[in-house]
Amino acid sequence: MRKILVTGGAGFIGSAVVRHIIEDTKDSVVVVDKLTYAGNLDSLSDVADNERYAFEQVDICNRSTLDEVFAKHQPDFVMHLAAESHVDRSIDGPSAFIETNIIGTYTLLEAARHYWMALDTVRKQAFRFHHISTDEVYGDLHGTDDLFTETTPYAPSSPYSASKASSDHLVRAWLRTYGFPTIVTNCSNNYGPYHFPEKLIPLMILNALEGKPLPVYGNGAQIRDWLFVEDHAKALYKVVTEGVIGETYNIGGHNERKNIEVVHTICQLLEELAPSKPAGVAKYEDLITYVTDRPGHDMRYAIDAGKIERELGWKPQETFESGMRKTVSWYLANQVWWQRVLDGSYARERIGLKSSL
Repeated sequence: MRKILVTGGAGFIGSAVVRHIIEDTKDSVVVVDKLTYAGNLDSLSDVADNERYAFEQVDICNRSTLDEVFAKHQPDFVMHLAAESHVDRSIDGPSAFIETNIIGTYTLLEAARHYWMALDTVRKQAFRFHHISTDEVYGDLHGTDDLFTETTPYAPSSPYSASKASSDHLVRAWLRTYGFPTIVTNCSNNYGPYHFPEKLIPLMILNALEGKPLPVYGNGAQIRDWLFVEDHAKALYKVVTEGVIGETYNIGGHNERKNIEVVHTICQLLEELAPSKPAGVAKYEDLITYVTDRPGHDMRYAIDAGKIERELGWKPQETFESGMRKTVSWYLANQVWWQRVLDGSYARERIGLKSSL
């Protein structure tokens, strides 16, 4: 049984990883999370009482506290998901992205490296530092058939993607310079249960249920490859346990859709699953509103996930249609979770929460 330290484990993708490890493997998890606005312990409530789960409220920019976490929990692997990740927020205020995604990754790398150097030979050889990144570091694709591969040059467009590109470079430099055992993955757009409501899919679902406008940037023609978050969590666990040190693996859903197509799909599912509409709404699609495009908006992302399938045997299980149906159904069945996000009560309850360190 291995112990895996998961940074950002209370976030959207991180919590899916933690739930997968606790529910589907014999390994144990230490969640390290600062609990910013996007960190939600409600997303971990199903596993929080498990004896193989531990939580530490820690800022990854705090080196001394990270050293205490490593000394206390003695992890075998690190899965680094802690990050500021919303493009619009990075445009409005990039400093938090520089601090968390670059300085935080550097601080975590150094804490993990010094811990690793002191391990005995067997544990040192088995240790892995898995850095989870995004396909946005590659910029955008202009051809209709082009795909991002693991060797695509970096060309980030936003402060968010630039900060993630920086963190990727740091991780690879620590491998090259210090021999520190790192692996990098770059994923396409995730969606699914427990997604913070500011992101496209949950925003559209919840706005539609409340009869609010469904804002679509530009003409909605931007194309993304959509990956169901639970498929992603399984891929990440496979990479950290079976991946090769020094390698990069792209993880995608094989589900390219225009943003406007995503919104129409949500509306069609809601017509079926939530036919009782808010007052004054004849059809959910009537709520679609086109708004001014954001600066530097990439037009198309698409992942070539052939390497991880060939070398590690992973491929997504959910189609876009099956994953979207599961997602919409989950939001309809879990109003308590998203209502606590919308009214802020999920965040107020963390006041006074004490770390065990």
